Amino acid sequence: MKKLLPLNPSQLSQKTDARHFKFKTTADIQENVAFVGQSRAVEAMQFSVGIQKDGYNLYAMGSSGVGKRTVVFSALEEEAKHQKVPSDWCYLYNFEDAQKPIALRLPAGFAKNLSHDMETLVEDICTSIPIIFESKEYRTQMQKISDTLTKHQEKILNQIKLEAEKQGLIIVSSTEEFTILPADKQGRAISAEKFARLDKKKRDKKDALILAFTEQLTDFLKDVPRVDKKQRAKEKELKKKFALLAVAHFFDDLKKKYKSFKAVIRYLDAVQNDVIEHAHDFLKRDEATQTAPANAEKNPLTRYQVNVLVNNAHTKGAPVIYEENPTYANLIYRMEYVTQFGTLSTDFTLIKAGALHRANGGYLILDAAKVLQDASAWEGLKRALYARKMILESPEPATGAFSTLSLEPKPIPLHVKVILLGDRLLHYSLCEADPDFNELFKVAADFEDDIPRTPENLQRYAQFIATLINNDKLLAFDRKAIAFMIDYSARLAEDAEKLSVHIRSIHDLVCEADYWARLRKQNIVQVEDIKQAINAKIHRLDRSRESMYEEIQKKIMLIDLGGKKTGQVNGLVIAQLSSFSFGYPCRITATAHVGEGEIIDIQRETDMGGAIHAKGVLILSGFLAERYMKNAPFSLSASVVFEQTYSEVDGDSASVAELCALISAIAGVPLKQSFAVTGSINQHGDVQAVGGVNEKIEGFFDVCKASGLTGEQGVIIPMANATRLMLKDEVVTAVTKKKFHVYAVNKIDEVLELLSELPAGQRGKNGKFPIGSVNAKAEQRLSVFARAEETVSKRRHK
Repeated sequence: MKKLLPLNPSQLSQKTDARHFKFKTTADIQENVAFVGQSRAVEAMQFSVGIQKDGYNLYAMGSSGVGKRTVVFSALEEEAKHQKVPSDWCYLYNFEDAQKPIALRLPAGFAKNLSHDMETLVEDICTSIPIIFESKEYRTQMQKISDTLTKHQEKILNQIKLEAEKQGLIIVSSTEEFTILPADKQGRAISAEKFARLDKKKRDKKDALILAFTEQLTDFLKDVPRVDKKQRAKEKELKKKFALLAVAHFFDDLKKKYKSFKAVIRYLDAVQNDVIEHAHDFLKRDEATQTAPANAEKNPLTRYQVNVLVNNAHTKGAPVIYEENPTYANLIYRMEYVTQFGTLSTDFTLIKAGALHRANGGYLILDAAKVLQDASAWEGLKRALYARKMILESPEPATGAFSTLSLEPKPIPLHVKVILLGDRLLHYSLCEADPDFNELFKVAADFEDDIPRTPENLQRYAQFIATLINNDKLLAFDRKAIAFMIDYSARLAEDAEKLSVHIRSIHDLVCEADYWARLRKQNIVQVEDIKQAINAKIHRLDRSRESMYEEIQKKIMLIDLGGKKTGQVNGLVIAQLSSFSFGYPCRITATAHVGEGEIIDIQRETDMGGAIHAKGVLILSGFLAERYMKNAPFSLSASVVFEQTYSEVDGDSASVAELCALISAIAGVPLKQSFAVTGSINQHGDVQAVGGVNEKIEGFFDVCKASGLTGEQGVIIPMANATRLMLKDEVVTAVTKKKFHVYAVNKIDEVLELLSELPAGQRGKNGKFPIGSVNAKAEQRLSVFARAEETVSKRRHK
């Protein structure tokens, strides 16, 4: 096999040439670019917005931080500019049924105008009605009605009294009753004693007369309520007449203003009739409301208010609404309650709009996970989208108090596109678990995590960073700083040929670099400010890394960086701490002896290994049996373990290192400890790509540097990862000086040769590996195991 050479320094990091940019600083960039890439997602959004069919709402899926909300907002706001401003909506009192408020649709801005006009109307009426009811003309006519009826009653009563006098009787009246007494010829009342001395015939005649007049008085008294009712009716008619005189011109003016809106005219007619009917409600309202206790009966004039649910007076184009906290109340609607005499009640003025109301006629953006946290909100959203209208059901208040009034507001038609933001796993879960989701969210916008590192994208990326800087009013970046930011983006993408579109990370670094530049009293952000920001962030988070490296230096965590050991290899592990990740070496050891073809994964046996790692170990067993014992029993019992690990290990990125440790233990071939290995293996011995390769290389480099670089140390990685390297300058410099090495391999045999410094050996035409090769030694040892197992087996069966 041809000797493998380490990668050149130029292969370890691809630098962006700042001279490709025509600007000196980002202040020279005029074009605003809200995001880069995401053409697939934008096309999906355009489709969702363009197709006017039910169910074509959008789910925007992708990793957290890639700017889904930014892209969605930017695309929708651009689209919304060219669309019609939606109508206003308000609720009005229903004078026919107070429990069913009227939903009124008006052109944008008119609802607030109507509300203001109604407030002014009520104020005017509160002034005009008391004035006209205190006028001389009103009092005169009211007194006339009272006098006419009083005189009529007095005339009838006087006639009865005169008739009684002619019959020798006196009618004495008091505030409570009438008394009829016999009288003498002089008209004076006869005492009871004198009346008793009269002869029986006269007494009987007087008693008969008293009874007759008593019946007349009784009939008179019975007629008093009818007369009173007639008086009140006339007074009421007079009040209505004068109330109409007081308010008619106000209503006439409003009706002229809203003559184009038949619904408003009908409402004003109903208000006018109600005002005339309840004119007394406008008398002395100020004193009543100022002295009323908190739980007193609500002001009856409230029914003349206009509850403006949606006001689009200042909306430009279609609304684009993001609801941060999509609970049922915030998303669908909220019904407020007031306490009156120990009970809860509500009315149409206490209906509060939800996000669906505000977004009606436009777009509503929601975080999918937050919506699903409130089951009633999710069900309410689906119900509204299916029905295409907002049915405001009045839920019982959560306070446990009794509600004396429930409302059934008229539904409001709904025309809205809903955009859910979430990750891919949640999207797939909803597709599987909720059939309604597939019916209502038929369009998925899948956001990229990275974009190709093309010259065109480099220019657009620079414009994007400039936009972030301008939006936050940060210091301008010079073009070298922009080139460095692009290199940092490639590192985030873990691919030198791509750029990360993780907007959050880029935005954070831009802000932090601005801070360090200002601290240095600079007017322009330079490369050293970005490096300072990166180093400062690492320093804030790398206490665990420093502690681990310290344990390696103190030999608490055992890692050999030189010499050779059998059945022992330095693997590489990634630790993820919040937004900071780092690599570090971990000793992997293996043992081998006669057995029944079983490789024991100690991590799995102790419940410290994940399913992917367990799969990787099983692949090793298949590889060993296929390569070495294809025509003989696989009589091996081996174990492999990550030494000094105290938490779960998962992933298959150490399977190459584990296989090398196993082959070393089987063949008895010592391996170099100055190397660390990463890569996954398949059953054919191909080395496959892994993640976090930059951090893994740098982690081993840092450990070697702390102990002293010898020129023998290095890292072995999959060839598939070679094009993705974006290593820090310190590592590239060490490789340039041949103090450290990075090898890229395709096959397990290449790894074995680098570690053992022996030929791996290829099976010849005779079907055997070359004598002295690693593979020959491994096959020979396994043959010995097989014969030993065969001998033991024969003894068992004797």
